[in-house]
Amino acid sequence: MVEVGVRRAAGPPVVAGRDGRLLALTLLWLFALSGCVGEASEAAAGDAAPTASATSPAQSVAIRLWAEGQPAFGIFVPSERPRGERGPGGERLPALYTADGGTELGRNDLLDYLFLNLEGSYDAEAISAISSGLGREGTPERKTLLVRIPPISTDGPEAARARVVEALKRGADGVVLPHVRSAEEAALAVSFFTDAGANVWSPANPTGTTIAMIMIEDPGALAEARAIADTPGYSVLACGIGSLTGALGGDREAGEAGNQEVLVHTKRVGVPDIITANRDDVARRIDEGFLGLLMRGSEADDAIRLGRAAAGR
Repeated sequence: MVEVGVRRAAGPPVVAGRDGRLLALTLLWLFALSGCVGEASEAAAGDAAPTASATSPAQSVAIRLWAEGQPAFGIFVPSERPRGERGPGGERLPALYTADGGTELGRNDLLDYLFLNLEGSYDAEAISAISSGLGREGTPERKTLLVRIPPISTDGPEAARARVVEALKRGADGVVLPHVRSAEEAALAVSFFTDAGANVWSPANPTGTTIAMIMIEDPGALAEARAIADTPGYSVLACGIGSLTGALGGDREAGEAGNQEVLVHTKRVGVPDIITANRDDVARRIDEGFLGLLMRGSEADDAIRLGRAAAGR
């Protein structure tokens, strides 16, 4: 019979001989084992490091809701300037946005996101004011701030590109490009976020933290809705139903048909669709599948309460 000196790897070697020799060998084995465990622990720690460093910053409220297939509710940020106020020469004054106003909106628990509309008059200081009022960026409690800038066609691609970069630097969680006219222009819009170094949330990048939103608002763009929807690298697609209806000669039925066509494509490619809503239609819009409900005015809170109830939130 052949005797085996080591019966199993999990235990110390069994060696015949005097008690002192057996004890010494046992202690030597335990010392070696502790060294192996230490090396294994260091290796495990080394493997875990990349995972920890790859953790994304906190996504804002709207992204987290949309990732779960839940609707998010927001409002147009209201101007704080008294209605009808004029300058010393009777001139109409621009909208006024302050950090205090942003703080007040941030305290409204009904709101998931804010929509700062600077399409008609771009104001970089307004972005900074509302963003600072909302509090620290990249925290789960912070409401999502979306900033709509003028269309690419207004001042050209370079101006639009600079505004996307600036808006994000000043604290916007996402930027909205209105009146995107073609698939080529949609791809151009997406490139602005790449140039800004933004980590855009999209179906291909679920850990992204920045929202890139594209709007279809013109008949020519509607004709390219499928190709625009298939553009990679953006977060949200929406139909500007008011602008589209106006461009179609005020035909409400045609405008709504276009709105529903865009909705079909958003569902097909897996991105949210934002629509303006009110007390009368918010429940219907949720039932249709819109994931962003945008309110305005004094009845906004009531409309959101109705929408939340309809959504089971």
